[in-house]
Amino acid sequence: MSEVGFYHLTRSSLEEALPRLLEKAHAAGMRILLRAGSRERVDALDRHLWVYRPDSWLPHGCRADGNAPLQPIWLTEQVENPNGATLLVLVDRAADDDLASFARVLDLFDGGNEDEVAAARARWRARREAGHRLVYWRQTERGAWEKASQEG
Repeated sequence: MSEVGFYHLTRSSLEEALPRLLEKAHAAGMRILLRAGSRERVDALDRHLWVYRPDSWLPHGCRADGNAPLQPIWLTEQVENPNGATLLVLVDRAADDDLASFARVLDLFDGGNEDEVAAARARWRARREAGHRLVYWRQTERGAWEKASQEG
């Protein structure tokens, strides 16, 4: 079973926190699949990852770019893994039917949105029942991540 990390965004927006998490995973040599809830969201995140910081360069691609096997980070709204990723990053309650095929999963959700928090709690219960190892991460006052709890 996969290790699923729940990332409760309380100090940063997704657009602020996501690039830093992707940078760390990429620097560690991981191949990453970022799955969003819609094609429009994929397009917006694709644009954002090119410009989020003036001195940044985070190699990634999506269907419009092609060559999925060559992309270290692949953005999609579909249940697929065309770049052979071992890390799945989920945003916007994206489909999660294939969690067990990834070594690690990051599930990011907006702590300022009650519906998002309730949906994350439901996903936690379902993933616990499915036997995944669960880790809950919360943001500190400065926006860093600290492990708050772990199950499994």
